[in-house]
Amino acid sequence: MKNKKNNTRWSVQVALMAAIIILLANTPLGMIQLPIIKATTVHIPVIVGAITLGPVAGAILGGVFGLCSLVSNTMAPSLLSFAFSPFLSTTGLVGVIKALWISVGCRILIGLVAGCVWTGLKGLRVNQTISLVITGFVGSITNTILVMSSIYLLFAQQYAAAKQVAISGVFKLIMATILGSGIPEALAAAVIIAPICRAIFKNLKS
Repeated sequence: MKNKKNNTRWSVQVALMAAIIILLANTPLGMIQLPIIKATTVHIPVIVGAITLGPVAGAILGGVFGLCSLVSNTMAPSLLSFAFSPFLSTTGLVGVIKALWISVGCRILIGLVAGCVWTGLKGLRVNQTISLVITGFVGSITNTILVMSSIYLLFAQQYAAAKQVAISGVFKLIMATILGSGIPEALAAAVIIAPICRAIFKNLKS
């Protein structure tokens, strides 16, 4: 009976976090349109869910984030939306699979990585605040590195065409995005996630 209650509570909490992700993904705060790509804060509740509810919940929430990204890039495409929406594929079925990996697969791994990092740090008895900061940073940078490296490996030619640069310059542009956008996003996530999770842990104990 107790296990059933715990499972129900877990499911409800995952559903609530998923609702927050969907809400963020459909407001300017969640998907910020930049000239070439959509910067996101939607990964933050994914990481929070992975920390407070576990890696499986993180993976589910990452999948929700990925589906929101897919829909957003389909309904309001940017120059790079072909890399995130299978409906905008320029290379047939292969492009569809690649786009699904980038939009959904990479985002599922955000939750898994964040959840595993948090579990590992807890097992090592690292200070809670430090663990939260590290997990927030790692989870966020995982998103940027996986997405941008996948674009480089799978869509380098199309990316070069979208940016109107030689294909030899794509690597530099990818690294510039990781360093110029990914690092600040990760630092922001680390700062934001720590107090949110501490408040959640405090509430669960009360």
